[in-house]
Amino acid sequence: MPHVPRAMFDLVSDLEAYPRFVPNCKAMNVRPQADGSRLAKMTISFGPITQSYTSRVTADPQAMTITAVAVDGPFAYLDSKWTFSPEGAGTRVRFDVDFKISNPLIAAVAEPAFASKQDEIIDAFGEEADRRFGA
Repeated sequence: MPHVPRAMFDLVSDLEAYPRFVPNCKAMNVRPQADGSRLAKMTISFGPITQSYTSRVTADPQAMTITAVAVDGPFAYLDSKWTFSPEGAGTRVRFDVDFKISNPLIAAVAEPAFASKQDEIIDAFGEEADRRFGA
């Protein structure tokens, strides 16, 4: 992405802004924790299904990583990690996510949709970065 790593890190760290630009994110409630992490309750919709879940989000500005681990909601597990590294005049952004939805009925609809959204999510962050920082 044609923006510096710190700008991209700050954008992904701006959890409260997600409902404005992240696909399928309908709401976000963020609570800071004493250990420096944040509990982020995200409400997502896939077709007729709307679910909320809470993740513990840890941003490490030294390592330029942001990790999230689901602590409740429809997931048996959800672990994600954003990594930002310099690449030319911009940033190489990597988003890794591993998840499984507990309820088999919800999983049948939501897992394929959620998995296919990874590129769309990265694109949404790129578009928001261009909007915030200039193209």
